[in-house]
Amino acid sequence: MSSLQTPLPTPPATSGDETTPLLSPPSPGASATPSSSQTPTAATTSCSSSVRSPSPARRARAQRLRAISLSSALLSSLCAGSITIFSLYGHILQTRLHYSQYQVNGLASAASIAMYVPVPLLGFLCDRAGPAPLSLLAAAAFGTGYAGAAGAFYRAETLTGRDEATGAEREGWYAAMVLAFVAIGVGTCSMYMSALATCAKNFGTGKHRGLAVAGPIAAFGLSGMWLSQVGSRLFVVAGAGKDGAAEEGEVDVIKFFVFLAGLLVLVGVIGTFGLKIVDEKDLIEEAVEELERSGILDGSTIFTPGRAENGYGAVERSDPFDEMEDRGTKDPKEEEARLKKQWVLNAETRRFLTDHTMWCFAIGFFFMIGPGEAFINNMGTVIKTLYPPTLHYTGKPTSAAAHVSIVGISSTAIRLLTGTLTDLFAPSPKARHIQITAPLLSRSNLQRFTISRVSFLLFFAVLLSLGLAGLASGLVQNHGERFWIVSGLVGAGYGAVFSLTPIIITVIWGVENFATNWGIVAMFPALGATLWGLVYSAVYQAGTKSGGGGGGGAQDDNLCYGEECYAPAFWAMAASVWIACGLVLWAWKGKDGWAQRGVVV
Repeated sequence: MSSLQTPLPTPPATSGDETTPLLSPPSPGASATPSSSQTPTAATTSCSSSVRSPSPARRARAQRLRAISLSSALLSSLCAGSITIFSLYGHILQTRLHYSQYQVNGLASAASIAMYVPVPLLGFLCDRAGPAPLSLLAAAAFGTGYAGAAGAFYRAETLTGRDEATGAEREGWYAAMVLAFVAIGVGTCSMYMSALATCAKNFGTGKHRGLAVAGPIAAFGLSGMWLSQVGSRLFVVAGAGKDGAAEEGEVDVIKFFVFLAGLLVLVGVIGTFGLKIVDEKDLIEEAVEELERSGILDGSTIFTPGRAENGYGAVERSDPFDEMEDRGTKDPKEEEARLKKQWVLNAETRRFLTDHTMWCFAIGFFFMIGPGEAFINNMGTVIKTLYPPTLHYTGKPTSAAAHVSIVGISSTAIRLLTGTLTDLFAPSPKARHIQITAPLLSRSNLQRFTISRVSFLLFFAVLLSLGLAGLASGLVQNHGERFWIVSGLVGAGYGAVFSLTPIIITVIWGVENFATNWGIVAMFPALGATLWGLVYSAVYQAGTKSGGGGGGGAQDDNLCYGEECYAPAFWAMAASVWIACGLVLWAWKGKDGWAQRGVVV
């Protein structure tokens, strides 16, 4: 992190290069210089001058606030991914609570839906109210969710030992568990969005925009690794591996849930005070300038270039700000800034939703990330299928905790790597906000070798599909020691896709409306994870009925062993990723795609 704190020299404002360091205020001078026919208004000139020449005190204060916000965002991301370790205890729900594979996937799907479906709404709130309310919501949701899940697990486990327990009682506590995981999903979404939006807006217009976005995303992936190690080492069931009562490495689910509840409430409260968007007014002013130069600002908008004192005027002849000042209801300048921000965000949301390449890109994300989510959620039960009880093995079977860590490590490393590589090799548009018309490349792009961010995305998506296809081919069946190949490939591909997608969104559609834009695209994985979770469950359950059961009595009737338990599902998932690559390629190189429109990505 020390490299992020070293200020880079700021080039002249007319160069167009984006060299803003992560912990320094953005330099609006990187914006495209207006043509001679477009004369800046008084307000534009005044604003640009004040932003380009900040006082040393203001610069130092902004740098401190950015450092505090970055630290808080990384802390939030390092803890927000608790749902990614579902595989650590998913199989325990089968063995201890006698849940079917459909019920286990129901919990994972409930969390996934709650984690992704509210993202557009939460992103809209984050863009307009800031990240602090989302962090506070995360604290409340996580505390309620994990405390409720601990209570529901305790009651459900008690019922499994009672013959007189009715089906209604069991279903009631299962419903309570579902509601708890819905709250956990909402908490995950809120905490992750608040951290990611903070970094994207504070640092996403500079040279290190890839690393700025990849940092919290990588920390989110790392959270699964360290939380799985804490759960499997510090919250192990008493006597595990000693008297045969429980498998070695099996976690004490109740104690672990209580620990997560306390930890995440604390982190959410810290984020409420630590997460801030620095110099947001300057960010909006820069976006307005570029929209003005693009010709998007006209008489049909709230602001037009006819107002002498700030470069913007009301469509109507009467001045609403003067009226507000006369009534004394609000500070006219604050209200004008609020309306200006609202106009910019709404205008960019409309352009995002009406861009057909966005929908192609989002559907590709749906087909690409859903299989990765389904693999991570069901990794524990997949590993169980590799060791039929009728066969004898030498050595210790591989564990879900180990592969949750492998996925976390590979995902984290690749997220940081892709963020860094795209900063170094990907082309940078001269425009620092939404790319509306075919922009010119910055001078540095014309003098160096570049690789598109989409090329990186497609490469790692292929790696993801290879991991899924390798599992489906039977490569690891009865050879659990090879499973690291699958988990490593899937972790790398999944991490890169989740890192590069928001980076591409910031490059094409800007950062000022990032939370809303990313929220719309991030909603799609919920549907993908649910779809592929159901497909895997159907294949698994069919396997138990076709001779893939353990043969260990009534208690093993809901367990499946062998290649037939998962192979058809993962072949279909690999094909889904290949279809996604085609859709993303079409958005990039297809008719009226990014390449044809001159969009730099």
